[in-house]
Amino acid sequence: MPASAAPSPAPRSVVVVGAGLAGLRSVAELRAQGFDGEVTVVGAEPVPPYDRPPLSKELFSRVEPVWLSGEGYGDLADLADRVLRGRRATAVRAGDDGVVLTVAPVDAADAGALTLRADVAVLATGAQPVRPAGWAGAAELHTVADAAALRGRLTPGTRLVVVGAGWIGAELAGQAAARGCAVTVVEAASTPLYRQLGADLGARTAPWYAAAGVELRCGAPVTAVEPGAVTLAGPDGAPGERLAADVVVTAVGVRPATGWLAGALPLTGRGALRVDPAGRVAGAPASLRAVGDCADMEVPGLGLVPGGHWDAALTHPAGVVAGLLGHDVPAPGAPYVFSTQLGHDLAFVGAPTEAATVLLRGDPDGAWSALLVEQGPAGTGRLTAGFTVDRPRDVVPLRKLLAAGARPLLDLARAADAAVPLRKAVLAADLAGPASAPA
Repeated sequence: MPASAAPSPAPRSVVVVGAGLAGLRSVAELRAQGFDGEVTVVGAEPVPPYDRPPLSKELFSRVEPVWLSGEGYGDLADLADRVLRGRRATAVRAGDDGVVLTVAPVDAADAGALTLRADVAVLATGAQPVRPAGWAGAAELHTVADAAALRGRLTPGTRLVVVGAGWIGAELAGQAAARGCAVTVVEAASTPLYRQLGADLGARTAPWYAAAGVELRCGAPVTAVEPGAVTLAGPDGAPGERLAADVVVTAVGVRPATGWLAGALPLTGRGALRVDPAGRVAGAPASLRAVGDCADMEVPGLGLVPGGHWDAALTHPAGVVAGLLGHDVPAPGAPYVFSTQLGHDLAFVGAPTEAATVLLRGDPDGAWSALLVEQGPAGTGRLTAGFTVDRPRDVVPLRKLLAAGARPLLDLARAADAAVPLRKAVLAADLAGPASAPA
Protein backbone atom coordinates (compact mmCIF):
# COMPACT_ATOMS: atom_id res chain seq x y z
CA MET A 1 0.00 0.00 0.00
CA PRO A 2 1.45 3.43 -0.85
CA ALA A 3 2.80 5.58 1.97
CA SER A 4 0.10 8.16 1.35
CA ALA A 5 -2.75 5.71 2.00
CA ALA A 6 -4.81 6.64 5.04
CA PRO A 7 -8.48 7.00 5.98
CA SER A 8 -9.97 9.83 3.89
CA PRO A 9 -10.73 12.42 5.01
CA ALA A 10 -8.00 12.51 7.64
CA PRO A 11 -9.33 11.41 11.05
CA ARG A 12 -10.32 14.11 13.50
CA SER A 13 -11.41 11.84 16.33
CA VAL A 14 -9.89 8.63 17.67
CA VAL A 15 -11.08 6.33 20.44
CA VAL A 16 -8.50 3.99 21.97
CA VAL A 17 -9.99 0.90 23.61
CA GLY A 18 -7.60 -0.23 26.31
CA ALA A 19 -5.58 1.75 28.84
CA GLY A 20 -2.56 -0.50 29.27
CA LEU A 21 0.89 0.04 27.78
CA ALA A 22 -0.25 -0.36 24.15
CA GLY A 23 -3.20 1.97 24.62
CA LEU A 24 -1.16 4.62 26.40
CA ARG A 25 1.61 4.49 23.83
CA SER A 26 -0.94 4.77 21.02
CA VAL A 27 -2.23 8.01 22.52
CA ALA A 28 1.29 9.30 23.12
CA GLU A 29 2.26 8.53 19.52
CA LEU A 30 -0.83 10.27 18.17
CA ARG A 31 0.25 13.47 19.89
CA ALA A 32 3.95 13.02 19.09
CA GLN A 33 3.17 12.53 15.39
CA GLY A 34 1.08 15.67 15.20
CA PHE A 35 -2.52 14.56 15.70
CA ASP A 36 -4.44 17.46 17.23
CA GLY A 37 -7.94 16.01 17.04
CA GLU A 38 -10.08 14.52 19.82
CA VAL A 39 -8.82 11.44 21.66
CA THR A 40 -10.98 9.31 23.97
CA VAL A 41 -9.60 6.37 25.96
CA VAL A 42 -11.66 3.52 27.41
CA GLY A 43 -10.01 1.39 30.13
CA ALA A 44 -11.43 -1.54 32.09
CA GLU A 45 -9.32 -1.04 35.21
CA PRO A 46 -10.14 1.85 37.56
CA VAL A 47 -6.51 2.96 37.89
CA PRO A 48 -4.08 4.76 35.55
CA PRO A 49 -1.81 2.68 33.25
CA TYR A 50 0.88 0.72 35.07
CA ASP A 51 3.71 -1.66 34.18
CA ARG A 52 2.73 -5.34 34.43
CA PRO A 53 6.15 -7.12 34.48
CA PRO A 54 7.01 -5.98 38.04
CA LEU A 55 3.84 -7.69 39.34
CA SER A 56 5.53 -11.08 39.06
CA LYS A 57 9.20 -10.14 38.82
CA GLU A 58 9.15 -7.92 41.93
CA LEU A 59 6.01 -9.03 43.73
CA PHE A 60 7.30 -8.32 47.24
CA SER A 61 9.94 -5.67 46.63
CA ARG A 62 7.68 -3.20 44.74
CA VAL A 63 4.38 -3.15 46.54
CA GLU A 64 3.10 -0.01 44.83
CA PRO A 65 2.14 -0.06 41.14
CA VAL A 66 4.80 1.16 38.73
CA TRP A 67 2.81 3.92 37.07
CA LEU A 68 3.78 4.29 33.40
CA SER A 69 3.46 8.07 33.60
CA GLY A 70 6.28 8.09 36.13
CA GLU A 71 8.43 5.91 33.85
CA GLY A 72 8.33 8.41 31.00
CA TYR A 73 5.80 6.64 28.78
CA GLY A 74 3.20 9.43 28.87
CA ASP A 75 0.28 10.53 31.04
CA LEU A 76 -3.25 9.91 29.78
CA ALA A 77 -4.55 12.82 31.83
CA ASP A 78 -2.39 15.18 29.76
CA LEU A 79 -2.61 13.43 26.40
CA ALA A 80 -6.26 12.45 26.02
CA ASP A 81 -9.33 14.66 25.92
CA ARG A 82 -11.42 12.11 27.79
CA VAL A 83 -10.50 9.00 29.81
CA LEU A 84 -13.26 6.57 30.77
CA ARG A 85 -11.94 4.22 33.45
CA GLY A 86 -13.76 1.20 34.80
CA ARG A 87 -15.45 0.66 31.44
CA ARG A 88 -15.00 -1.81 28.61
CA ALA A 89 -16.23 -1.96 25.04
CA THR A 90 -18.94 -4.56 24.44
CA ALA A 91 -19.70 -4.04 20.73
CA VAL A 92 -18.27 -2.29 17.69
CA ARG A 93 -19.64 -1.32 14.31
CA ALA A 94 -17.06 -0.08 11.82
CA GLY A 95 -17.44 1.34 8.33
CA ASP A 96 -15.72 3.65 5.89
CA ASP A 97 -17.40 6.59 7.63
CA GLY A 98 -16.12 5.75 11.14
CA VAL A 99 -16.85 3.53 14.11
CA VAL A 100 -19.57 3.23 16.74
CA LEU A 101 -18.64 1.61 20.06
CA THR A 102 -20.89 0.44 22.85
CA VAL A 103 -19.16 0.88 26.20
CA ALA A 104 -20.43 -0.56 29.48
CA PRO A 105 -19.25 -0.25 33.10
CA VAL A 106 -17.23 -3.12 34.51
CA ASP A 107 -19.04 -2.75 37.84
CA ALA A 108 -22.74 -3.49 37.29
CA ALA A 109 -23.58 -1.01 40.06
CA ASP A 110 -22.25 1.88 37.97
CA ALA A 111 -24.16 3.90 35.39
CA GLY A 112 -25.34 2.29 32.16
CA ALA A 113 -23.85 1.86 28.72
CA LEU A 114 -22.51 4.65 26.52
CA THR A 115 -22.33 4.99 22.76
CA LEU A 116 -19.10 6.47 21.41
CA ARG A 117 -18.58 7.62 17.83
CA ALA A 118 -15.21 8.38 16.23
CA ASP A 119 -13.50 8.44 12.87
CA VAL A 120 -11.11 5.68 13.97
CA ALA A 121 -10.89 3.14 16.79
CA VAL A 122 -7.60 1.65 17.95
CA LEU A 123 -8.21 -1.64 19.76
CA ALA A 124 -5.61 -2.22 22.48
CA THR A 125 -7.64 -4.48 24.76
CA GLY A 126 -4.70 -6.66 25.80
CA ALA A 127 -5.06 -10.19 27.07
CA GLN A 128 -6.66 -12.01 29.98
CA PRO A 129 -5.56 -15.10 31.90
CA VAL A 130 -6.81 -18.51 30.85
CA ARG A 131 -9.29 -19.66 33.49
CA PRO A 132 -9.90 -23.43 33.37
CA ALA A 133 -13.52 -24.22 34.20
CA GLY A 134 -14.20 -25.62 37.64
CA TRP A 135 -10.93 -24.62 39.28
CA ALA A 136 -12.58 -23.21 42.37
CA GLY A 137 -10.58 -20.86 44.53
CA ALA A 138 -7.57 -20.57 42.21
CA ALA A 139 -5.89 -17.17 42.10
CA GLU A 140 -4.24 -15.37 39.18
CA LEU A 141 -1.46 -12.82 38.81
CA HIS A 142 -2.39 -10.37 36.06
CA THR A 143 -3.49 -7.08 37.63
CA VAL A 144 -2.40 -4.83 40.50
CA ALA A 145 -5.40 -6.11 42.43
CA ASP A 146 -4.24 -9.71 41.91
CA ALA A 147 -0.75 -8.82 43.12
CA ALA A 148 -2.03 -7.05 46.23
CA ALA A 149 -4.23 -10.01 47.13
CA LEU A 150 -1.38 -12.50 46.72
CA ARG A 151 1.03 -10.44 48.79
CA GLY A 152 -1.42 -10.67 51.68
CA ARG A 153 -1.71 -14.46 51.36
CA LEU A 154 1.87 -15.51 50.57
CA THR A 155 3.43 -15.32 54.02
CA PRO A 156 6.36 -17.45 55.21
CA GLY A 157 5.32 -21.09 55.57
CA THR A 158 2.39 -20.84 53.14
CA ARG A 159 1.99 -23.90 50.91
CA LEU A 160 1.77 -22.55 47.37
CA VAL A 161 1.04 -24.61 44.28
CA VAL A 162 1.64 -22.85 40.95
CA VAL A 163 -0.01 -24.49 37.96
CA GLY A 164 2.16 -23.76 34.95
CA ALA A 165 5.94 -23.41 34.51
CA GLY A 166 5.91 -20.62 31.93
CA TRP A 167 7.32 -17.13 32.33
CA ILE A 168 4.86 -15.96 35.00
CA GLY A 169 4.73 -19.26 36.89
CA ALA A 170 8.51 -19.41 37.21
CA GLU A 171 8.80 -15.76 38.24
CA LEU A 172 6.15 -16.13 40.92
CA ALA A 173 7.59 -19.41 42.19
CA GLY A 174 11.01 -17.88 42.72
CA GLN A 175 9.60 -14.81 44.46
CA ALA A 176 7.43 -16.88 46.79
CA ALA A 177 10.20 -19.33 47.66
CA ALA A 178 12.52 -16.45 48.57
CA ARG A 179 9.70 -15.15 50.77
CA GLY A 180 9.71 -18.43 52.73
CA CYS A 181 6.75 -20.17 51.14
CA ALA A 182 6.77 -23.92 50.44
CA VAL A 183 6.37 -23.84 46.65
CA THR A 184 5.47 -26.60 44.22
CA VAL A 185 5.17 -25.95 40.49
CA VAL A 186 3.21 -28.43 38.38
CA GLU A 187 3.49 -28.43 34.60
CA ALA A 188 1.63 -30.61 32.11
CA ALA A 189 4.47 -30.47 29.56
CA SER A 190 7.70 -32.42 29.83
CA THR A 191 9.82 -29.35 30.70
CA PRO A 192 9.41 -25.80 31.98
CA LEU A 193 8.90 -23.18 29.26
CA TYR A 194 8.10 -25.95 26.78
CA ARG A 195 5.70 -23.86 24.70
CA GLN A 196 7.96 -20.83 24.78
CA LEU A 197 11.40 -22.41 24.22
CA GLY A 198 10.92 -26.05 23.27
CA ALA A 199 12.03 -29.18 25.13
CA ASP A 200 15.82 -28.77 24.74
CA LEU A 201 16.10 -25.25 26.15
CA GLY A 202 13.23 -25.75 28.60
CA ALA A 203 15.02 -28.73 30.15
CA ARG A 204 18.08 -26.56 30.79
CA THR A 205 16.02 -24.40 33.14
CA ALA A 206 14.67 -27.30 35.23
CA PRO A 207 17.63 -27.51 37.70
CA TRP A 208 17.07 -23.87 38.66
CA TYR A 209 13.91 -24.80 40.55
CA ALA A 210 15.58 -27.06 43.11
CA ALA A 211 18.42 -24.55 43.49
CA ALA A 212 15.81 -21.92 44.42
CA GLY A 213 14.03 -24.23 46.87
CA VAL A 214 11.07 -24.98 44.57
CA GLU A 215 9.70 -28.45 43.90
CA LEU A 216 9.04 -28.95 40.17
CA ARG A 217 6.67 -31.57 38.78
CA CYS A 218 6.71 -31.83 34.98
CA GLY A 219 4.51 -34.18 32.96
CA ALA A 220 1.89 -33.57 35.65
CA PRO A 221 -1.46 -32.45 34.19
CA VAL A 222 -3.97 -31.09 36.70
CA THR A 223 -7.43 -32.64 36.75
CA ALA A 224 -8.98 -30.52 39.51
CA VAL A 225 -8.37 -27.50 41.72
CA GLU A 226 -10.44 -27.06 44.85
CA PRO A 227 -10.00 -25.11 48.09
CA GLY A 228 -7.02 -26.65 49.86
CA ALA A 229 -5.85 -29.07 47.18
CA VAL A 230 -4.71 -29.68 43.61
CA THR A 231 -5.37 -33.09 42.02
CA LEU A 232 -2.94 -34.39 39.42
CA ALA A 233 -3.78 -36.84 36.67
CA GLY A 234 -2.95 -40.49 37.33
CA PRO A 235 -1.21 -42.80 34.84
CA ASP A 236 -4.51 -43.69 33.16
CA GLY A 237 -5.83 -40.13 33.15
CA ALA A 238 -8.01 -40.72 36.21
CA PRO A 239 -7.58 -38.50 39.30
CA GLY A 240 -4.26 -39.26 40.97
CA GLU A 241 -2.11 -37.58 43.63
CA ARG A 242 -3.55 -34.71 45.67
CA LEU A 243 -1.25 -31.86 46.64
CA ALA A 244 -2.23 -29.88 49.72
CA ALA A 245 -2.19 -26.14 49.13
CA ASP A 246 -3.02 -23.04 51.12
CA VAL A 247 -2.88 -21.00 47.90
CA VAL A 248 -3.18 -22.14 44.28
CA VAL A 249 -2.21 -19.82 41.42
CA THR A 250 -2.99 -20.66 37.80
CA ALA A 251 -0.36 -19.51 35.31
CA VAL A 252 -1.32 -21.51 32.24
CA GLY A 253 -1.24 -18.67 29.74
CA VAL A 254 -3.30 -15.77 28.48
CA ARG A 255 -5.67 -15.22 25.58
CA PRO A 256 -6.45 -12.01 23.68
CA ALA A 257 -9.29 -10.07 25.31
CA THR A 258 -11.40 -10.22 22.15
CA GLY A 259 -14.37 -12.30 23.21
CA TRP A 260 -16.61 -9.27 22.74
CA LEU A 261 -15.61 -9.20 19.04
CA ALA A 262 -16.58 -12.81 18.23
CA GLY A 263 -18.75 -12.81 15.14
CA ALA A 264 -18.09 -9.13 14.44
CA LEU A 265 -14.51 -9.43 13.15
CA PRO A 266 -12.38 -12.33 11.89
CA LEU A 267 -10.01 -13.68 14.55
CA THR A 268 -6.89 -15.85 14.34
CA GLY A 269 -6.76 -19.34 15.79
CA ARG A 270 -5.79 -18.02 19.20
CA GLY A 271 -8.52 -15.39 19.13
CA ALA A 272 -6.44 -12.38 18.08
CA LEU A 273 -6.99 -9.76 15.40
CA ARG A 274 -4.73 -10.23 12.38
CA VAL A 275 -2.94 -6.96 11.57
CA ASP A 276 -0.16 -5.63 9.35
CA PRO A 277 2.70 -3.40 10.62
CA ALA A 278 0.38 -0.39 10.27
CA GLY A 279 -2.18 -2.01 12.58
CA ARG A 280 -4.80 -2.45 9.86
CA VAL A 281 -7.15 -5.29 10.81
CA ALA A 282 -7.63 -7.98 8.17
CA GLY A 283 -11.23 -8.09 6.99
CA ALA A 284 -12.13 -4.75 8.59
CA PRO A 285 -12.47 -1.17 7.31
CA ALA A 286 -9.55 1.24 7.61
CA SER A 287 -11.39 2.93 10.47
CA LEU A 288 -10.36 0.04 12.72
CA ARG A 289 -6.80 -0.61 13.94
CA ALA A 290 -5.39 -2.99 16.58
CA VAL A 291 -2.18 -3.17 18.58
CA GLY A 292 -0.60 -5.03 21.49
CA ASP A 293 -1.56 -8.35 23.02
CA CYS A 294 -4.89 -8.53 21.20
CA ALA A 295 -3.18 -8.46 17.77
CA ASP A 296 -1.18 -11.00 15.76
CA MET A 297 1.03 -9.18 13.24
CA GLU A 298 1.84 -10.34 9.73
CA VAL A 299 5.58 -9.62 9.44
CA PRO A 300 7.42 -9.92 6.11
CA GLY A 301 9.86 -12.80 6.35
CA LEU A 302 8.29 -14.26 9.49
CA GLY A 303 4.61 -14.72 8.73
CA LEU A 304 2.07 -14.32 11.51
CA VAL A 305 3.75 -13.37 14.81
CA PRO A 306 1.55 -13.82 17.91
CA GLY A 307 1.10 -10.81 20.14
CA GLY A 308 1.73 -10.89 23.86
CA HIS A 309 5.17 -9.27 23.92
CA TRP A 310 5.69 -6.29 26.23
CA ASP A 311 8.13 -4.76 23.79
CA ALA A 312 5.60 -4.95 20.95
CA ALA A 313 3.07 -3.09 23.09
CA LEU A 314 5.73 -0.42 23.60
CA THR A 315 7.00 -0.05 20.04
CA HIS A 316 4.24 -1.12 17.62
CA PRO A 317 1.97 1.88 18.38
CA ALA A 318 4.46 4.08 16.49
CA GLY A 319 3.79 2.09 13.33
CA VAL A 320 0.04 2.00 13.91
CA VAL A 321 -0.17 5.76 14.29
CA ALA A 322 2.17 6.34 11.34
CA GLY A 323 -0.09 4.25 9.13
CA LEU A 324 -3.17 5.99 10.48
CA LEU A 325 -1.80 9.45 9.72
CA GLY A 326 -0.30 8.56 6.35
CA HIS A 327 3.35 8.58 7.43
CA ASP A 328 5.98 6.00 6.56
CA VAL A 329 5.56 2.91 8.72
CA PRO A 330 8.77 1.74 10.43
CA ALA A 331 9.75 -1.88 10.04
CA PRO A 332 8.71 -3.96 13.07
CA GLY A 333 11.28 -5.10 15.57
CA ALA A 334 11.94 -8.73 16.39
CA PRO A 335 9.68 -10.43 18.95
CA TYR A 336 11.32 -9.95 22.36
CA VAL A 337 10.57 -11.34 25.83
CA PHE A 338 12.57 -10.80 29.02
CA SER A 339 12.24 -12.52 32.37
CA THR A 340 13.87 -12.59 35.80
CA GLN A 341 13.29 -15.96 37.38
CA LEU A 342 14.87 -18.32 39.89
CA GLY A 343 18.03 -16.23 40.14
CA HIS A 344 18.58 -15.75 36.40
CA ASP A 345 18.01 -12.97 33.87
CA LEU A 346 16.60 -14.29 30.60
CA ALA A 347 15.75 -12.88 27.20
CA PHE A 348 14.25 -14.51 24.13
CA VAL A 349 14.43 -12.78 20.75
CA GLY A 350 12.99 -13.82 17.41
CA ALA A 351 10.59 -16.40 16.05
CA PRO A 352 12.05 -19.93 15.86
CA THR A 353 10.99 -22.43 13.22
CA GLU A 354 10.52 -26.19 13.51
CA ALA A 355 13.62 -26.71 11.37
CA ALA A 356 15.85 -24.72 13.74
CA THR A 357 18.42 -26.45 15.94
CA VAL A 358 20.22 -25.17 19.04
CA LEU A 359 23.75 -23.79 18.94
CA LEU A 360 25.21 -22.95 22.36
CA ARG A 361 27.67 -20.14 23.06
CA GLY A 362 29.16 -19.42 26.47
CA ASP A 363 29.38 -21.48 29.65
CA PRO A 364 26.35 -23.80 30.12
CA ASP A 365 27.01 -23.67 33.88
CA GLY A 366 27.29 -19.88 33.93
CA ALA A 367 26.32 -17.16 31.46
CA TRP A 368 25.34 -18.49 28.04
CA SER A 369 23.24 -17.98 24.97
CA ALA A 370 21.48 -20.41 22.67
CA LEU A 371 21.14 -19.55 18.99
CA LEU A 372 18.34 -21.21 17.06
CA VAL A 373 19.55 -21.72 13.51
CA GLU A 374 18.34 -23.38 10.33
CA GLN A 375 20.99 -25.37 8.52
CA GLY A 376 22.65 -23.50 5.64
CA PRO A 377 25.57 -24.32 3.35
CA ALA A 378 28.47 -26.15 5.00
CA GLY A 379 29.46 -24.47 8.26
CA THR A 380 26.67 -21.88 8.14
CA GLY A 381 23.14 -21.46 9.45
CA ARG A 382 20.24 -19.00 9.32
CA LEU A 383 19.62 -17.32 12.67
CA THR A 384 15.92 -17.43 13.58
CA ALA A 385 15.96 -16.70 17.33
CA GLY A 386 18.17 -16.43 20.37
CA PHE A 387 17.82 -17.20 24.07
CA THR A 388 20.17 -15.59 26.60
CA VAL A 389 20.82 -16.58 30.21
CA ASP A 390 22.68 -14.02 32.34
CA ARG A 391 24.35 -12.78 29.16
CA PRO A 392 22.87 -9.36 28.36
CA ARG A 393 25.69 -8.53 25.92
CA ASP A 394 24.01 -10.74 23.29
CA VAL A 395 20.53 -9.25 23.62
CA VAL A 396 20.98 -6.01 21.68
CA PRO A 397 22.90 -7.70 18.82
CA LEU A 398 20.16 -10.34 18.54
CA ARG A 399 17.46 -7.69 18.38
CA LYS A 400 19.34 -5.79 15.66
CA LEU A 401 20.16 -8.88 13.61
CA LEU A 402 16.59 -10.21 13.73
CA ALA A 403 14.71 -6.94 13.23
CA ALA A 404 12.15 -6.61 10.43
CA GLY A 405 11.99 -10.35 9.81
CA ALA A 406 15.68 -10.72 8.94
CA ARG A 407 17.33 -14.13 9.25
CA PRO A 408 21.05 -13.51 8.81
CA LEU A 409 23.43 -16.22 7.70
CA LEU A 410 26.00 -17.06 10.38
CA ASP A 411 29.40 -18.66 10.39
CA LEU A 412 28.52 -21.31 12.97
CA ALA A 413 32.04 -21.76 14.34
CA ARG A 414 32.35 -18.04 15.05
CA ALA A 415 28.80 -17.83 16.40
CA ALA A 416 29.54 -20.59 18.90
CA ASP A 417 32.61 -18.74 20.19
CA ALA A 418 31.40 -16.56 23.07
CA ALA A 419 34.44 -14.31 22.65
CA VAL A 420 33.31 -13.31 19.13
CA PRO A 421 30.68 -10.54 18.98
CA LEU A 422 27.56 -11.87 17.27
CA ARG A 423 27.62 -9.27 14.53
CA LYS A 424 31.08 -10.52 13.52
CA ALA A 425 29.68 -14.01 13.02
CA VAL A 426 27.35 -12.74 10.27
CA LEU A 427 28.63 -13.44 6.78
CA ALA A 428 29.41 -10.15 5.03
CA ALA A 429 27.03 -10.78 2.13
CA ASP A 430 24.16 -11.07 4.56
CA LEU A 431 24.65 -7.89 6.59
CA ALA A 432 21.98 -5.87 4.77
CA GLY A 433 18.52 -6.30 6.25
CA PRO A 434 15.16 -5.90 4.58
CA ALA A 435 13.86 -2.43 3.84
CA SER A 436 11.32 -0.72 6.07
CA ALA A 437 7.74 -1.86 5.67
CA PRO A 438 5.61 0.34 3.44
CA ALA A 439 2.82 2.37 4.95
